Amino acid sequence: MKTSADTSGRPDALRALAAARPDALDPARLSGSARQREDLARILSEVTDRDSAPAPRGRPALLKPLGAVAALTAVAATAVIVTGVDERPAPAGRPEAVPRSSATAVTDARLVLLSAATKAAAAPSEGTYWRTESRSEVVDVVGKAGHLFAVRDVSSSQWSVGVRKGTESLLVSGLDSTVEPRTAADKRRWRDAGSPGTVEATVSSSDDGPKRAYTLGTGHPTVDRTALGDRIYALGPRNVTYKELRRLPTGTAELRRLLERLSTQDGVTGQGAQRSAWLLRVTADLVTMPVEPGVRAAAYRVMADLPGVRLSDDVSDPLGRKGVGVTFPGTDRTPLGRVRERLVVDPSTGELLADETLLAEPSARAREAGLKAGTAVNYSATTEAAWSEDQITVPGNARH
Repeated sequence: MKTSADTSGRPDALRALAAARPDALDPARLSGSARQREDLARILSEVTDRDSAPAPRGRPALLKPLGAVAALTAVAATAVIVTGVDERPAPAGRPEAVPRSSATAVTDARLVLLSAATKAAAAPSEGTYWRTESRSEVVDVVGKAGHLFAVRDVSSSQWSVGVRKGTESLLVSGLDSTVEPRTAADKRRWRDAGSPGTVEATVSSSDDGPKRAYTLGTGHPTVDRTALGDRIYALGPRNVTYKELRRLPTGTAELRRLLERLSTQDGVTGQGAQRSAWLLRVTADLVTMPVEPGVRAAAYRVMADLPGVRLSDDVSDPLGRKGVGVTFPGTDRTPLGRVRERLVVDPSTGELLADETLLAEPSARAREAGLKAGTAVNYSATTEAAWSEDQITVPGNARH
């Protein structure tokens, strides 16, 4: 074995090779470089292509009660938008980092999402109850023009889906429910309005249209049975059984073909933004269901390659948790203005952290109430999604 004390006079082959190495191939210069990211993207792309091959059927939503199918409207196709340049200074003694290009930022986000797919594939695969817990919030504008203010409706929910014969599927919503003015400024406006116990928000673009009432204060939880016989989830236009969920393909290409067939059955035509939005919504629901870990991983890979979808590699969900953002193509019009929907995925666990609706262009009503672009006006943040052998406990004050 050769040591540094070798005095034979022969040249050290490794030292000679290092000395002959061009500076462009210096590992220190490759670290964090565009070339390194491109090489990693190519390697992972090859892995993804292999994973996309149809897998044999073997072993073996946001969360929605059975039968609740998302209403999707046609939206305009949008170009891919990416995160900005990282302006942090390079550490002393190292070459200055090259600013990330748009293509590099998209690549980085895609790699993070593919990392989430890898983590999702290693999750526990089966139990008696698939249980999820979430925290949600709805922000709305109430009152009359000139005296508008915002309220927030905050609550938690627990959903336990029984997959064994003789088990029930229960959804307890409205836990710790509270409706209150959104900010201190909103609270002052509410007091100026006489501190009403019930306030109304418009649900159309016209002030004279239908209204939604909010009762300020705390509320009672509600319990619902969400299964229809042995059908426990809505998958696009179909209600499916646990056995059907466990038979879903784990190959990325095969899963996408199946979902595209379902989208056609649901009335979605063409290959534009509407198809991408439909697929993104259903894959987001799918990763929260008790499917095979391989199916969950394949769903993330489908997400990563949908056209028109924006990927951002450093975002926070409404609870402050870091993840990768997956933004739906296009925007939708609401009484609060134009909104866009975004998912936040934790790449370290492969879990869907949140599904949120963000203001893109606030309406005049929203601006008067102090709501700005980027405000989350509706979100559901998953705090737990795991198998359990125990059914959830229904609170004694829950309404059936």
